[in-house]
Amino acid sequence: MESTFSSPAEAALQREAGAAGLLTPLADLDRVYELERVVKFIRDLKCQRVALQFPDQLLGDAGVVAARLEEITESKVFILGDTAYGSCCVDVLGAEQAGAQALVHFGPACLSPPARPLPVAFVLGQRSVALELCAKAFEAQNPDPTVPVVLLSEPACAHALEALATLLRPRYLDLLVSSPALPLPAGSLSPEPEPLERFGRRFPLAPGRCLEEYGAFYVGASKASPDSDLDPDLNRLLLGWAPGKPFSSCCPDTGQTQDEGARAGRLRAHRRYLIERARDAQVVGLLAGTLGVAQHREALAHLRNLAQAAGKRSYVLAVGRPTPPKLANFPEVDVFVLLACPLGALAPWPSGSFFRPVLAPCELEAACNPAWPPPGLAPHLTHYADLLPGSPFHVPLPPPESELWDTPDVSLITGELRCPPAWKLSHEPGCSALTLRPQLELAESSPAGKCVTFPLPSQFFPQIQPAHLQSPPFTASFLSSRTWQGLQPHLGQTPVKGAVSGRRGIAIAYEDEGSS
Repeated sequence: MESTFSSPAEAALQREAGAAGLLTPLADLDRVYELERVVKFIRDLKCQRVALQFPDQLLGDAGVVAARLEEITESKVFILGDTAYGSCCVDVLGAEQAGAQALVHFGPACLSPPARPLPVAFVLGQRSVALELCAKAFEAQNPDPTVPVVLLSEPACAHALEALATLLRPRYLDLLVSSPALPLPAGSLSPEPEPLERFGRRFPLAPGRCLEEYGAFYVGASKASPDSDLDPDLNRLLLGWAPGKPFSSCCPDTGQTQDEGARAGRLRAHRRYLIERARDAQVVGLLAGTLGVAQHREALAHLRNLAQAAGKRSYVLAVGRPTPPKLANFPEVDVFVLLACPLGALAPWPSGSFFRPVLAPCELEAACNPAWPPPGLAPHLTHYADLLPGSPFHVPLPPPESELWDTPDVSLITGELRCPPAWKLSHEPGCSALTLRPQLELAESSPAGKCVTFPLPSQFFPQIQPAHLQSPPFTASFLSSRTWQGLQPHLGQTPVKGAVSGRRGIAIAYEDEGSS
């Protein structure tokens, strides 16, 4: 229990102070961090103050990279720290507070558009890729050269996809190469035809073709952590890819491949379970998981409208990066919805660590919007911007008089019948008063050919009350059911007493306790 809702006491004693050492050899520093391109980016903008954003695993190189850029460009370069949310998002708020004119983001990135305009350069890294091994692995996984396949990769391996495609194209004609959806330079023209942007990548599809026709070959599985469930970038590809198409991953170092079909099925099954939990929930906690991604305010208002339309209470919680100890302070909340970037919403959580399940915005949309397509037909949207009006995937809520709100629904977890929203019942005639139920009878054919009826006890058919007549487990009723409700003044309910001397000493041994 201590490791679930609080940090172990030994962690503070075992923690080492000080910055990490240099992670990258000095000879490879320019290549790995693309310092030549970063210097050109700073000089073209003529920036005097530049912010550098590093993930936690690359902070060991941050000081050397900043010193070298400052020496070459003669600009003031500083390193951002204390990222409130995921390190994959651009910290535009921290850069603006420091008066930065531009920002350079190093490491994995979700490539979500920032909430405020700021020149940003992304350095995704250049991980070495064994092209010959990956080409052989591709041929083993795709023996039919006529089947269309898309080459995907983790951000650090994207630089090698074109070289890998060059080795494969003499045999595979219908081969599509994806690329990171980096922001285009200012003043540059968009390519024609404009490529499709999904999953933080660009897909140069030919006219008349769609992405659902292609299988996928992903380069980027790590041998250090072979469990792909810990990779949010691969998870969003598996969830959003067409279920009937093959999807395989390849380690760029060894060429070892793995069929990801079974893992994709488990991820989809888990998401369907979370949708059922959201449908059963009465209180929804909306976690503000980003303040620097565009349209986060509109998405928050959209989620609140969804919860209200489904007859649920919603509360907005700003707790920074969610952790089990933080969310355990809200036991009255049935489910949490993390409003974050695509990688942050699918970040791996330790199994069973949270007291209540943490959902993505798409799962709340599927649970509260009766017009949302059924499972198997609806796409799993990993970015909350796809749920908003103006997106091709946006599905508006049906009007109040629609029959979709009256569709019977049974929970697949509890087996109970879900009632329509309270606002729907309040508009129906006669819903404010309970009416007597007619006596139920069971008909059975007798040997003489006559029909004999037997009255059934009413406890076999419990009366289902309208939702607004029941006592929903909202926060007020939940608090009243607690044995301890916090510090209460109880004015006028306690006798007046004079001040007395308290205990003396420290908590480990008070004076009146004696020695043991």
